[in-house]
Amino acid sequence: MNYTAALAILCFLFICTLKDAEGADKKLRFAKNGEFKILQVADMHFADGKTTSCLDVLPSQHRSCSDLNTTSFIQRMILAEKPHLIVFTGDNIFGFDSSDSAKSMDAAFAPAIASNIPWVAILGNHDQEGSLSREGVMKYIVTMKNTLSKLNPPQVHVIDGFGNYDLQVGGVHGSAFENKSVLNLYFLDSGDYSKVPFIPGYGWIKPSQQLWFQRTSQKLQKEYKRAPLPQKQSAPALAYFHIPLPEYASFDKSNFTGVKQEPISSASVNSGFFTTLVEAGDVKAAFTGHDHVNDFCGQLTGIHLCYAGGFGYHAYGKAGWSRRARVVVANLEKTDNGAWLDVKSIKTWKRLDDQHLTGIDAQVLWSKSFSGNRRKRDDGGS
Repeated sequence: MNYTAALAILCFLFICTLKDAEGADKKLRFAKNGEFKILQVADMHFADGKTTSCLDVLPSQHRSCSDLNTTSFIQRMILAEKPHLIVFTGDNIFGFDSSDSAKSMDAAFAPAIASNIPWVAILGNHDQEGSLSREGVMKYIVTMKNTLSKLNPPQVHVIDGFGNYDLQVGGVHGSAFENKSVLNLYFLDSGDYSKVPFIPGYGWIKPSQQLWFQRTSQKLQKEYKRAPLPQKQSAPALAYFHIPLPEYASFDKSNFTGVKQEPISSASVNSGFFTTLVEAGDVKAAFTGHDHVNDFCGQLTGIHLCYAGGFGYHAYGKAGWSRRARVVVANLEKTDNGAWLDVKSIKTWKRLDDQHLTGIDAQVLWSKSFSGNRRKRDDGGS
């Protein structure tokens, strides 16, 4: 039996045993062990499957490598980490090389759909370069099985982009926090390319999106502090978008965990979204893709800015530098008598697509005891 077939059987067996109450419930909530785990998949660049060749791999890999290596990597990650949510952060397909955007998305997201795990996607700058427009791509995604993706907030009539939405994660079923959103997730469309004459380069998060984020953040923070079970502090939040902010250029090797192997490809203008995040006060970390051979994570003004590192094999990379994925896990506080409370800490690490799915660069992003304002060291952390 070859390696791919063995993986397919393992994946099938895992899927068959995965359909528990949490997998079937559309409402996101923490597991019975007080954990909520997110798998971030950045820059798959999926095209036409086995006929699509790999980029920037070792000479020995060229002959057998294709989009199917990306599929295999996702399957292996799902088996290894058993996440509660899978987040695809843009450039999910590579439109230029895709003969049919819809079919490419069907194949790209197939492992997530088959796993019965909730998943979401946002757009990058290459998703719309095939047979579907940017709006068409997002409209297709929101119809797919098991996705919690949304085209845009239903209550907002005018907003830039496609794929701006939030998700709320409830506490453990049966706990006092069961009906509280103890972790909030924001997803934003960072655009593709500048549409403003004389401003070159990539897109950015626009004022209309920032206004939606501000209002949503304020609403969620107020709800968390209201009865029943009113809280003094806001629930922590995470933000996901494709194109990094200019502030990602603030780091060097002395103040981040991971590697920086290419320039920061942010927009050529600063839209002020980082300041908006800081002022909101609830977001503890932001996660992007776009720059495939950067995978670092560093803290600036109380917020960690993190790359996932390139995932897809039809995306540029670096020969001999393994494709990788980022995992984030939030853990709840537990009382002496065994009752689950709100979020105690948020941690992250990466896994490499090597023989052992090696885990690297574990670090604490936020800890309630540190109020998110001080960095806490752990093995490999910053």
